[in-house]
Amino acid sequence: MKSSTPKVLHRIGGRTLLGHAIAAGRGVSPEHLAVVVRHGRDLVAAHVADVDPAAVIADQDEVKGTGRATECALEALPRGLDGTILVTCGDIPLLDGATLHGLVAEHVATQSAVTVITAQLEDPTGYGRILRGPAGDVEGIVEQKDATEDQRAITEINSGIYAFDAQVLQQALGKVGTDNAQGEKYLTDVLAIARAAGGRVSAHLIDDLWQTEGVNDRVQLARLGKELNRRITQRWMREGVTIVDPDTTWIDADVTIGRDTTILPGTQLLGATTVGERATIGPDSTLTDTEVGDGAEVKRTEAILAVIGAQASVGPFSYLRAGTELGAQGKIGGFVETKNAKIGPGAKVPHLTYAGDATIGEGANIGAGTIFANYDGVAKHHTTVGRHSFVGSDSVLIAPVTIADGAYVGAGSAVTADVDPGQIAVARGRQRNIDGWVARARPGTKTAEAAEAAAHGAVEAATAATRHTDASTEGQGPA
Repeated sequence: MKSSTPKVLHRIGGRTLLGHAIAAGRGVSPEHLAVVVRHGRDLVAAHVADVDPAAVIADQDEVKGTGRATECALEALPRGLDGTILVTCGDIPLLDGATLHGLVAEHVATQSAVTVITAQLEDPTGYGRILRGPAGDVEGIVEQKDATEDQRAITEINSGIYAFDAQVLQQALGKVGTDNAQGEKYLTDVLAIARAAGGRVSAHLIDDLWQTEGVNDRVQLARLGKELNRRITQRWMREGVTIVDPDTTWIDADVTIGRDTTILPGTQLLGATTVGERATIGPDSTLTDTEVGDGAEVKRTEAILAVIGAQASVGPFSYLRAGTELGAQGKIGGFVETKNAKIGPGAKVPHLTYAGDATIGEGANIGAGTIFANYDGVAKHHTTVGRHSFVGSDSVLIAPVTIADGAYVGAGSAVTADVDPGQIAVARGRQRNIDGWVARARPGTKTAEAAEAAAHGAVEAATAATRHTDASTEGQGPA
């Protein structure tokens, strides 16, 4: 990957590659789940603790190979395991729990010692090849570097995903050596050992090749990410969601969307975002870990860790930062930024406002250009605007301050003290109009010319009106 980040911690669909692998494993409800770590051990182990605290961390030692990795996992788990053991890879993100269920079902039904998922690839370069006997049964797997020319021509590949009988696996691993081109302890050697001991080795051939494809560079990462997104958007459309342009819509794996919601082009629904029914999201919106209620409308908006109530309206060009909660039927309008702001049901913040560290009561109206000045250079402070109160345009509310229920703030005010119920606060200087200032201070400018012309026009208009009044007999009755 040419990255300081371990490969399995690169992300598609809102999860790391390892996160997808863990989710697939959990899809079969295993009694134990172990993750083998080596490269970037501390970073990977910390991530596993975050996404699946119940998973067991198994450290691989200096002996290389998938066989040794599996041995290390078994050593980290309780002794005397029986039943079926699944082994998967940490870099195959499109593998899902349903496919693993199918693998287990076939493995148990055929009473096999080993069952391996296989697929047919037009270009099998880089994959281990499945070796079948004359009767079509699996005789073994040969890795690319150890294969003969004839074996490299085989197109059925090993996915690296297996089901083992627990006792067979534990006994066979003790017999696996490192006598191969890479000096590694191959898990694939278990198949030949199990077969030589009289066990059955089966192949679970799948048609969905994407579920066997691993990630080795960023080109493959993007390719699999696009395919994963195609599958996610298609699934939601089949669940009753309208996605106008799936090619420009990106939805993470953990997102949920209600029926009859419409997703417009250029939208990203990321993280643990949830969207209710009959909502409209987009165009050009990015919601991360955000909750959207039924019937809400969100357009040209970025929201992070926010809550948008039912039938509320957000946008366009709104920025909802962490801690924003918009009540039902509330409104956050164009060019509004909010942070740690609780906005009550039916309240409106329609235009050009910054509301940070604020509580805005039910039905309140915040005029255009209002600033909640929450930072004094050292600490953040809170502002409260009460129910059904009104803050006039271009006001500054300098926290900490409380505007009570049913109060007004006059437009253009800088409010530094609390306002009681029923009061109107007007905090601005009295207007003074100074005659002749433009002529004295800006002579020769176009502004001065316009003022002089307007004044001259006003004098002429007044004179004409006087002449008309003196000369006219309109409306006069006969003598």
